[in-house]
Amino acid sequence: MGNRGMEDLIPLVNKLQDAFSTIGQSCNLDLPQIAVVGGQSAGKSSVLENFVGRDFLPRGSGIVTRRPLVLQLISANAEWAEFLHCKGKKFTDFDEVRQEIEAETDRITGANKGISPVPINLRVYSPHVLNLTLIDLPGITKVPVGDQPADIEQQIRDMIMQFICRESCLILAVTPANSDLANSDALKLAKDVDPQGQRTIGVITKLDLMDEGTDAREVLENKLLPLRRGYIGVVNRSQKDIDGKKDIKMAMAAERKFFLTHPAYRHMADKMGTPCLQKVLNQQLTNHIRDTLPAFRSKLQTQLLALDKEAEEYRGYRPDDPGRKTKQLLQMVQQFSVDFEKRIEGSGDQVDTVELSGGAKINRIFHERFPFELVKMECDDKEMRREISYAIKNIHGIRTGLFTPDMAFEAIVKKQIVKIKEPCIKCVDMVIQELINTVRQCTNKLDCFPRLREETERIVTSHIRDRESKAKDQVLLLIDVQLSYINTNHEDFIGFAKCPHAFHPKPLVIRKGWLTINNISIIKGGAKEYWFVLTAESLSWFKDDEEKEKKYMLPLDNLKVRDVEKGFMSSKHAFAIFNTEQRNVYKDNRFLELACDTQDEVDSWRASLLRAGVYPERSSNVLENDVLGHVDNFSMDPQLERKVETIRNLVESYMAIVNKCIRDLMPKTIMHLMITNVKDFINAELLAQLYSAGDQGALMDESQEQVQRRDEVLRTHQSLKEALAIIGDISTSTISTPMPPPVNDWRSGSHLQPAPLVPGGCHQASAPVLEEGEGLHLLPTAQDHWGHSTTVLTVPRFPAAPTGLLPASPGEPLCCLSLVSH
Repeated sequence: MGNRGMEDLIPLVNKLQDAFSTIGQSCNLDLPQIAVVGGQSAGKSSVLENFVGRDFLPRGSGIVTRRPLVLQLISANAEWAEFLHCKGKKFTDFDEVRQEIEAETDRITGANKGISPVPINLRVYSPHVLNLTLIDLPGITKVPVGDQPADIEQQIRDMIMQFICRESCLILAVTPANSDLANSDALKLAKDVDPQGQRTIGVITKLDLMDEGTDAREVLENKLLPLRRGYIGVVNRSQKDIDGKKDIKMAMAAERKFFLTHPAYRHMADKMGTPCLQKVLNQQLTNHIRDTLPAFRSKLQTQLLALDKEAEEYRGYRPDDPGRKTKQLLQMVQQFSVDFEKRIEGSGDQVDTVELSGGAKINRIFHERFPFELVKMECDDKEMRREISYAIKNIHGIRTGLFTPDMAFEAIVKKQIVKIKEPCIKCVDMVIQELINTVRQCTNKLDCFPRLREETERIVTSHIRDRESKAKDQVLLLIDVQLSYINTNHEDFIGFAKCPHAFHPKPLVIRKGWLTINNISIIKGGAKEYWFVLTAESLSWFKDDEEKEKKYMLPLDNLKVRDVEKGFMSSKHAFAIFNTEQRNVYKDNRFLELACDTQDEVDSWRASLLRAGVYPERSSNVLENDVLGHVDNFSMDPQLERKVETIRNLVESYMAIVNKCIRDLMPKTIMHLMITNVKDFINAELLAQLYSAGDQGALMDESQEQVQRRDEVLRTHQSLKEALAIIGDISTSTISTPMPPPVNDWRSGSHLQPAPLVPGGCHQASAPVLEEGEGLHLLPTAQDHWGHSTTVLTVPRFPAAPTGLLPASPGEPLCCLSLVSH
């Protein structure tokens, strides 16, 4: 065999393969194996049957192999077969094996010509086989037939790639000799995944069917499209031989005779044929297993460590133990309470980096969404003037009033206060929705107990809905309190004359950040990014965030904000600032268009501008025209205009006080009546409510998915431990055959090529090796099976040796070269 002491490796991998096949794909382990790849009718099935010495594979036209067949050949004294899906049942009649393969294929793929990646595992024990593990894959096809889908070619290619892409998989590329090797689908696929040729072995079939006068000598001698591991030729039974039930032993003898008598192949007859292919595959697979065992063991250990903690929790687990159910119910409720509080109050662990949630979203509702909704409800300035003028005239009635009536001010103020109810109720609704979303996110950890999750969500959501009515009643009460008494003695109320703004030695900075000014002309440099600083009085921008070079400072007086549609070619979101008195805002621009990367940033900047007193634009042009028309019809005299302006200033001042008070009280009210109350309810009442809801045992019934998960983890963990124990008993210190050197392209004249691969896997080099201390020599050797002379180069230990050519040890052959002259 050429590698004694390693023969047990292939049966070991077969056992591992069986063990992990019962687990499924959760282990995701690349077990060393050989995949047989080739086109339809390339002779793949015949090669496998020759290995076994029995007819056992389905045959026919079109795609016959429609599921991967994992074929494990095991040397034994008796001959029988068994399937993994029929474990324990021995098949001694190989016709029954074929029928079982067909039946199992149809069970998954149906009776049509469809395919499936689910493998069939077949193990064959025989005294006539060497230890091998092969995977027979569907033949590569080009045109769909019958009920096959239109993309059948791509499906087959994807299935084949699943196997041959693994570094632990050797590729047996089967190509018929009576077709052009350059068009071989098997070699093309192998080259795609194994460009260095380290895992590919070429097999040439149907050598006896080539046209008279032609042969495949150049292919088998590795001259045409050379492979690093070379090619091996085989002769299979013809369809006539199969139909005539020609014995495989007779076919093997005929194959041997064919190579011995054929003038093109007789010089390499000992290197051709099915027995030689078996030995080479056995040797290469054994070497491959030996090379991959360290990484394989490391992967097993990594997966075992990953499952240790979970398997320890499941070990000794008794689903029907009432004590266990009670304990787990307490743990689950406590965990739910902790998760809910962390999401509301904030926590450093399990932070969501994708979007706002929980407390952060509620905070945004309080301080950005709610103030924005308040401003949207404010009355337009022209409409307010119209309402004030009506109020003044209606209060005076038939008389002409000399003084500005207090009742007009109070009527307008109360009307404005009533409008605040809608945004306040909307704020409560938004907070409730976010609380319910948070509850659902926190119950995700209860998925393994569906009844418990359902009851927890129902109880907590019902409590939130109960608190909703109380919170809304309290919010409406706040508005009614404001309506009940108009406090004109408030310290912030301006009285009858608007006081000048209080002097601030240093303006309050509301926000800083990068913004892009979009509407700068290309002539003046085009759109550019600046560092913006927003205070209570102005909007300034600088060259960078060091704030040393100020580019411009824009006062906030008479400024408003409006939306800007996103440009067709722009990836940024924009908004604009303009002056209500139709003045230029920045240089020659009537408005300043600012852009951010996301809509969230735009909303945040608009909220900041809102806090600075820069309000959104009113967009009802029809209403404005209507208002103007009504005001013009009054043809107000100067005295009425002065009264309207006085009351307008008073209303604006008093509503600023009310808005400030409501913006302060709303978050406090909602926090007290809803959020804090819900947290306390979960901590103190949820468990009692669950106990009173019904049968606690039924609450802790596991989902089917959790039961499967526990069984899978325990089985996988046990299999990994057994696999590591088996591998630990195997010594991998035996000597393996080295990988053949890379193949160079053929050119004219003399060529360098790898020495041929013999059945033992060694390169032929029978020349004596120079003793240490001798110079660099070219030594003639016996002719190899191609009829070429092989030369061994050896390098001495002394320093005069050519740089870079020293072998691993003195006297060891540096390389094995064949000199071929044409």
